[in-house]
Amino acid sequence: MNAFQTTTEQAKKSSSVDESKPGFRTKTISMRLTPDEVAEVESAAERAGKQTSEWLRETALGAARKRPADPMELLLAEVWAMRHSLLSLFYAGAQATIEARPLLPESVLKIRDGADAKKLEQARRMLANSMSQPAKEGRRRDD
Repeated sequence: MNAFQTTTEQAKKSSSVDESKPGFRTKTISMRLTPDEVAEVESAAERAGKQTSEWLRETALGAARKRPADPMELLLAEVWAMRHSLLSLFYAGAQATIEARPLLPESVLKIRDGADAKKLEQARRMLANSMSQPAKEGRRRDD
């Protein structure tokens, strides 16, 4: 066996071992870019304070893992946030009145931010629950 065959065999063995271990990067994806595109990518990586390969990996995986926007989910999220905000504002206003104090702008912003932080999760939960429940009998059916 020559040196090339030995190196190739070792690479095959280490590759198969590495693939079984989670977290080891064993695959490569290549692409062609123009010199201007390379400069643009390298500049973006440098601004982020990262190596080009790290920046490309994070950017690509971030885009791949991002859920596409479902219009129904987004609409339900906004409706839920509005409902949550209104009920929370009514409650906070009533509490402020009982305690004879004003409802501060910071309280209103906190309610809004809380609704925004929870709205997508709540919409997804509501959609999942509605999909998992069988249709109730007694509902009017359009034939």
